This record gives sequence, structure tokens and C-alpha cells, in this order.
Amino acid sequence: MSIKKANKYLSKDPILGKVIKSHTMLELDKSPSVFHELVKAIIYQQISIKAAESIHNRFIAFIGSAHFLPEDILPYSPIQLKEAGLSSQKANYIINIANYFMTQSFDDDEWQKFSDDEIIKKLISIKGVGEWTAQMMLMFQLDRPDVLPVKDLAIQVVMKKLYNIDLEKKALITEMERIGEAWSPYKSYASKYLWAWKRAN
Repeated sequence: MSIKKANKYLSKDPILGKVIKSHTMLELDKSPSVFHELVKAIIYQQISIKAAESIHNRFIAFIGSAHFLPEDILPYSPIQLKEAGLSSQKANYIINIANYFMTQSFDDDEWQKFSDDEIIKKLISIKGVGEWTAQMMLMFQLDRPDVLPVKDLAIQVVMKKLYNIDLEKKALITEMERIGEAWSPYKSYASKYLWAWKRAN
């Protein structure tokens, strides 16, 4: 989909339109595959970007290749993977992902055959992969255009501020979803602009 077309459509929302005029949409480098993106997402969870980048680089050095395969990870125990800077929990989650992809060897073109909901259902069956992680993969790896991660803390903070939302928990998510419906079929673009606003403010 064209970003110009998305921007024109999303600018119908005057608040989001101002963000679009003053910010460049956030884009992140793609990983070699869905498998790599999931491993990276686990590493990046709940720590600063700088710390995550350092651990990600250490992990690649430990495994010995940026194009690692599931079978490159599985010989290692969680204790061994901790040497790359991973927590015990993250080490276990990455092993779970590697085990899943040993039997589900879809390439990214094959993943594209599934709907967003089908992909989320498949991925959250892996212990350690939650809905947020699956949504990040949909948006940044598979370029799915219509994803709004309402449980993302940064998105919540930005929408509360820009849209003057004084709600929390389920009520907040319900209101975010209501506002976001007007952004469909370009919710992913809107989300990336909201992240760009957060990084700049």
C-alpha cells in the first residue's frame, strides 16, 4: 500500500493529521525471517533499546551467525544462553521458538498466506510469545497494514495524551479501539506515526 494514500486517509483525523505533518513514520529494519524477528522481539522485551541492541549483538556472536537456524540454538541449554546476556526466562522462550520452527518451517512468503488472526493464533501457541510480540512481527516483518497494538504502553501513553483520554485498563483499550476503527485499513501506519511522536517528545 502507498504511504501517500495512507497519509491522505489518516489525515482525516485532525489530531493524527498534525502528527503526520510533523513527523516521519517510524520504520525498523527487517530481520532475515519471521523466526529471527521473534527471537529478536524476545531479546528486546522490557529493556531499553540500547541494552537490547547490545544483548542482540552478543547473542549473534555467541551463536556464531546473524543467519542462525533453529538447529543452531537448540544444542544450548538456557544456562549456556545466559552467557549472551539473556535472562533465564528469555533463554527458555528462545528455545521454545526454536523448537516450534524445527517443525513449522514456514518462510515469510508462506506466512503471508495466513490472516492476521491466524498468524497471531499460531504464534501465541509458543510459550513466551504473546499477542504484542505477534503484532510487532505482523507490522514490521510482514508489513501487515491494519494492526493497532492497543496493549503497547507507548501507544497507550501517546493516545491518552493526544486524544485527552482519562481512562485506564479495559476502558482505555476500548476507547483506543474505538478511535482506531476510523484508521482502518491503515492502523499499522497510524501506530508507527504514534511511536514516532513518542520518540520525538
